[in-house]
Amino acid sequence: MLRKNIQTVLGLIPNEKLRFCHSHEHLFIAPGPSARVNPALRIDDLEKTMEELRMYKELGGQSVVDAQPVGCGRMAENLAVSSRKTGVHIIASTGFHKMVFYPEEHWVKKMDEDKLADIFIHELQKGMFTDGDYKRPEKAVPSKAGIIKTASDIEGITPEYAKLFKAAARASKSTGFPILSHTEMGTHALEQIELFAKEGVNPDRVIICHLDRDLSDTGYHRAVAETGVFMEYDTIGRFKYHSDMDEAKFILEMVEAGFENKILLGLDTTRERLLSYGGRIGLGYIKEKFIPLLLELGISQGVIEKFMIKNPSIALAKRSETI
Repeated sequence: MLRKNIQTVLGLIPNEKLRFCHSHEHLFIAPGPSARVNPALRIDDLEKTMEELRMYKELGGQSVVDAQPVGCGRMAENLAVSSRKTGVHIIASTGFHKMVFYPEEHWVKKMDEDKLADIFIHELQKGMFTDGDYKRPEKAVPSKAGIIKTASDIEGITPEYAKLFKAAARASKSTGFPILSHTEMGTHALEQIELFAKEGVNPDRVIICHLDRDLSDTGYHRAVAETGVFMEYDTIGRFKYHSDMDEAKFILEMVEAGFENKILLGLDTTRERLLSYGGRIGLGYIKEKFIPLLLELGISQGVIEKFMIKNPSIALAKRSETI
């Protein structure tokens, strides 16, 4: 009997059922503070998102990690409906985002570490809250989160962020679920990893996001990889940072350095990047455009399957025996 280790919005699935997986996307973001910061951070049309997911599935996509956390515009009910209707596995996030996405009086900024951890644990074990954008969350649905989002800004882990990171670490240790950690332009990854380690979180329970915003320092990426965390490369198709060929060549360097078992891929989608919303990229982009570049550079199909199938199935799995 297959052991069910990955928690989707429709329930636990065996690792083997995850298959082709984007490890960092944004499928829904409700109107609110995030969209006021950046209008591209409004993704709130159920039918359009389902259209995008159906296109993704037709190309062979089976699973997506949605990286929008509780209290920050996450639309938990829409995630469950869209997964049920399209057949795409969706792993939802609890946790927190950058402070710029919350009003000053938001509960994320006011709660102590223990209460924050309790909310994250509730979302992983009992169900996600649907009413936390403007007040302390109270109303929950049966659908559960399967990963814990964390984030720091360009200043790194300030005292305000440290409280949140420690709460996330406590939730991870208590439940066995992994952490998905935003870095601003790839910075402060080692600082994040050090804090998690001090809090007792094993490095292989951590996915570091957005490292590839900056490809100028291979040594930095290697230092991050050598800690044992998973590295998520999600700046694919973001040409204001670099070309896809530069991204592909950099990934080849990391493969040649021996880190093929630690690489995950995603698109970090916004409204401007989803075809169904009139955007330019679409969830099919990795499959249709980027993987051919990797193959052209000599990265084997087997290694690419690690990025998209094997590595996510390990990184996203719950490690403890029970929920």
